[in-house]
Amino acid sequence: MKVLLTTLNAKYIHTNLAIRLLYDLNRDWPGLEWQEFTIHHDRDEIAQRCAAFDVVAFSCYIWNITQTLETARKIKAIQPSTKILLGGPEVSYDWQDVIERPEVDFIITGEGETPFRAFLYAWPDVGHIPNLISKNADGSIRYFSDPAIFDLTEFRDIRPWRNEPPENLAGKVLYVETSRGCPYKCEFCLASLDNKVRYLPDEHIKQTLLYLMEHGRVIKFLDRTFNMKRDFTLDIFRFILDHHRPGNVFQFEITADILHPDIIKFIQEHVPKGLFRFEIGIQTVNQKVNLEVSRKQNFDKTKAIIEAVADKVELHLDLIVGLPLETWDDVKYSFETVFRLYAPELQMGFLKFLKGTPVREKYEQHGFVFDPEPPYEVIESNYLSQIELARLKLVEHALEIYWNKPRAIRTLKYVTERYSVFDFLLGLGACFGEKYEFHKYTLANVYERLVLYAQSEYRHDRILHELIDLDYCLYQKVRPRPRQLLELDAWQKTALIETFQQEQPQAATVKLRYLALPISFDFDAFEQELRIEPGAFQLLISYDGVQPGKTFCKKALHPQLPETIV
Repeated sequence: MKVLLTTLNAKYIHTNLAIRLLYDLNRDWPGLEWQEFTIHHDRDEIAQRCAAFDVVAFSCYIWNITQTLETARKIKAIQPSTKILLGGPEVSYDWQDVIERPEVDFIITGEGETPFRAFLYAWPDVGHIPNLISKNADGSIRYFSDPAIFDLTEFRDIRPWRNEPPENLAGKVLYVETSRGCPYKCEFCLASLDNKVRYLPDEHIKQTLLYLMEHGRVIKFLDRTFNMKRDFTLDIFRFILDHHRPGNVFQFEITADILHPDIIKFIQEHVPKGLFRFEIGIQTVNQKVNLEVSRKQNFDKTKAIIEAVADKVELHLDLIVGLPLETWDDVKYSFETVFRLYAPELQMGFLKFLKGTPVREKYEQHGFVFDPEPPYEVIESNYLSQIELARLKLVEHALEIYWNKPRAIRTLKYVTERYSVFDFLLGLGACFGEKYEFHKYTLANVYERLVLYAQSEYRHDRILHELIDLDYCLYQKVRPRPRQLLELDAWQKTALIETFQQEQPQAATVKLRYLALPISFDFDAFEQELRIEPGAFQLLISYDGVQPGKTFCKKALHPQLPETIV
């Protein structure tokens, strides 16, 4: 029997750990192969490749289930005898409609290691296998579940990444699993359904890390709460510091308000800046909302810990829009409170009613309406109307385009300190959407709409307009033409460059291009303290063609009034 383990990843840079684990656990099985595709691959080409196998086993998630089922139909059209086996979180719950589809023959629910191995060795008599859904000849369904869980010690000698050319790993996101389960019971999360946390063998974890550090760059830990155990967390951190290579980046999902003081101290004293990324799910700062979805969080502690590690760790914060009891004003308050932490990335997601989660089962209690198709996103509720959710999408799009990229970080910090950043992004998102699609635009479009919006709503705020232009200039790697500010006279520019090279002699030894601008505030005071010190200043931006522009600010001895085209 020829069997293919496969999946459709969301992007080329993504990788699937599940099929690699299943392959390495069963790699002595003759006829077993594995291969990844993406949701952007031509489905006909995928089907042609898959139709050569007796069984095709797909790993299924909300981001690929639609494309997976389409591919399965095409496989059946080419080769009706090929059997389709589905597994993964998207088909482990509420699977009745999926198994009834003619293109689906089998479904594995829950952890796949035990039933998949049993499936291989029992073929074709597989109707007795626990946690395997199959069809009888008359179309009836055979299924019985077994609460027994896979013994993770069997992973001791498993090396899931050794079965592919090492050179394929460098440009991809590589995943490591050190534990399964989550101690929390957040009702919108599938991880809440498995509250028994189990750890994989230490040998497996560290040998896998060594291999990925040698051959890869970005390594992401899949644990839902990586920092649950102090000693384990410190042990892995020390192991990484002892063995990591230049360019390695490690991403962890942590619960910030339980981050142990010893871990914080270790990060502050030993971890090089840029080596770690922490993904922190704040979701909401409204405690009443948290309690409604069985979520525990102390935001004051979370905030303090974020601020304690922000200088060393790159932060990715998450919010969820549409939670029970959360109104427009609640969303706005949570957004502005969390945005003020100025994490490099802030994700504004919308509540999804994942199969198997309590929030999906109790949706009627709060008047929720959600899309019946993946990703099952909220449409309206008793607390947010369709119109309000559509407007919140504008905030999300503007946040992604202007902050997360990051194309207007100084502008948005300034707005946050003086206005409502939520209202600003809402208006900016609406202005952008009037002319351009949110997923199809040029860099020129980005700044064109930002300037237009600021001219319309903040016409008399000179500093805001200067910061927009500086964000534009500092995002570039080669010397641009400013959009609003007028450059210094040639003699002032020359004098400023000479001063810069005197203070930083190494600058004179490399080839740089310069942009010299008059501005009406101390740029360094703003960069370091978000403080506006008015006055006549000169800003020199140097470009090397590789990195974004670098700045040098001096108070003007012979002021040339900054002019903005407003």
